[in-house]
Amino acid sequence: MWDDQEKARRLLAELSELKDLVGLWDRLWAEASDLEELDLLAREEDDVDLLREVESGLERLQREIDRLEEESLLGGEFDSHDAIVSIHPGAGGLESQDWAEMLLRMYLRWAENRGFKVDLNDVQPGEGGGIKSATFTVHGRNAYGLLLAEKGVHRLVRISPFDASSRRHTSFASLDVIPMLAEEERVEIDPKDLRVETYRSSGAGGQHVNVTDSAVRITHLPTGIVVSCQNERSQIQNRATAMRILEARLFELARREREKEIEKLRGERKEIGFGSQIRSYVLHPYRMVKDHRTGMETGNVDAVLDGELDGFIDAYLRWKAAKGVRS
Repeated sequence: MWDDQEKARRLLAELSELKDLVGLWDRLWAEASDLEELDLLAREEDDVDLLREVESGLERLQREIDRLEEESLLGGEFDSHDAIVSIHPGAGGLESQDWAEMLLRMYLRWAENRGFKVDLNDVQPGEGGGIKSATFTVHGRNAYGLLLAEKGVHRLVRISPFDASSRRHTSFASLDVIPMLAEEERVEIDPKDLRVETYRSSGAGGQHVNVTDSAVRITHLPTGIVVSCQNERSQIQNRATAMRILEARLFELARREREKEIEKLRGERKEIGFGSQIRSYVLHPYRMVKDHRTGMETGNVDAVLDGELDGFIDAYLRWKAAKGVRS
């Protein structure tokens, strides 16, 4: 511990997390015992108000237990890490670009509901509406493990708001997610392998946007990987963020090469189109969201598009544990 300060830092961080977990379990156990005693008292005295208090307490306790159980389903090597998420529309022009923007909003709402911090690293507006691509980083415990449940192709069926004849259209967009690296996992990159370009930021951002060439695009020449960042105020900050994303993507690539089995790590890469979707969002002729891996479905489409994804994520984690699917 004294000779290796970095190791000491990691161990103390792990110890803190384990203490928090044990403390949470002890607190939930004590609350359950208190509610049991309160329930007996309420029934003995036929106290309706006290019974309502017990019921409310049980609902709150159940939510916390569900979250604790969710934690037990996340055992992958990088599940606890922050997540770097990318969204890309499929074929279909404006329709798919609009769907990609809807997905971006959905995941930003989900992250907000979970209490995660989000950095919107790069958004490329589409021509006429929607987005051509988006990359954002979600900071919070288990962000990667949770968002891994959403990796894949998402399908939307609706009456097109862009079709003057009000015909039904099917659109596709894909979501990819990789773990943000911890300091000790960061990859060494030869500066000679990089092509760095600067350009003016686009989209929201106040007077600073389109005034200076603060946005940064970095191309890793040996692999062809391209990353961009434009959300920060300065070119230096955008470059640092882009490098972190590039390091994570290179690390992911190296991890696949070491294991020699790409599909075990990231799943089968499919075309963004028919037959490849993990989930369908149907707005017409009926309203339903259905996950094609777990079979879970709901008719409350608006709530899902507003970020209520925990049910689908929980179902996926249980399905993955039952099937023995690797992260």
